[in-house]
Amino acid sequence: MSNIFKTAILLAVLTAMLVLIGGALGGQQGMLVAFMLALVMNFLSYWFSHKIVLAMYRAQPIEEAQAPRLYAIVRRLATRAGIPMPKVYLIPTDTPNAFATGRNPDNAVVAVTEGIMRVLDEDELEGVLAHELAHVRNRDVLIGTIAATLAGAITYLAHMAQWAAMFGGHRSDDEEGGSNPVAALLLAIVAPIAAMLVQLAVSRAREYQADASGARLAGRARGLATALEKMHLASQVAPMAASPATAHLFIVSPLSGGSLMGLFSTHPPIEERIARLRAMRI
Repeated sequence: MSNIFKTAILLAVLTAMLVLIGGALGGQQGMLVAFMLALVMNFLSYWFSHKIVLAMYRAQPIEEAQAPRLYAIVRRLATRAGIPMPKVYLIPTDTPNAFATGRNPDNAVVAVTEGIMRVLDEDELEGVLAHELAHVRNRDVLIGTIAATLAGAITYLAHMAQWAAMFGGHRSDDEEGGSNPVAALLLAIVAPIAAMLVQLAVSRAREYQADASGARLAGRARGLATALEKMHLASQVAPMAASPATAHLFIVSPLSGGSLMGLFSTHPPIEERIARLRAMRI
């Protein structure tokens, strides 16, 4: 299945969720308003979702003179991957992590945290950046970024539906176009879970693929394997102040949590990712 088709399906599913929440909030009129909002969100998500996500984490562009080692690795890997040199951004946090975003390879951005520059050695940093550039080359960064933007909007509207169900909804269900408070409450609970399941569908398989592609791009799997170990430990000790709607973008989940969080994690089990990398003969 092509990534263009996957993106279209993702937009359709998340649009339908927005329309359903709109119907629960305001009946037929709410559905119409939600549909119009969804069209605007789809447009903004396609053209500006990467800028929205970068702004969420206060990521700033960094010049080559400020990080020559980082630029040298990114440029070397981009040349090997046969893609244009992406823009490089720095996220002001001590927790080591990274993500890639952008509509396509011509508009790609690689964002790394300040912590990753201090914690990882040369081989490990190269493994992480190779993983992110594999996402860019595989053209799946757009899917993840759109999912982050629209899932965040769905979660926000679902919270509105919860308040509407608790404090509003006094009109009769028989009123034409009236909203049903029970339906609103159900949708408020189900919609964020459904949005998360969509994220799971587009995230876990692509992480395994990017791990393998990144290891081959770097020429070794060991660097990425040890980098994943370090970043996972750091995220458990000092998790980032990250939104669950965007957690799937990062190479390692920035959120901490026990077994329940692991069940709904947008990332595959870190132990399985490391085991697969160490089993690779490179």
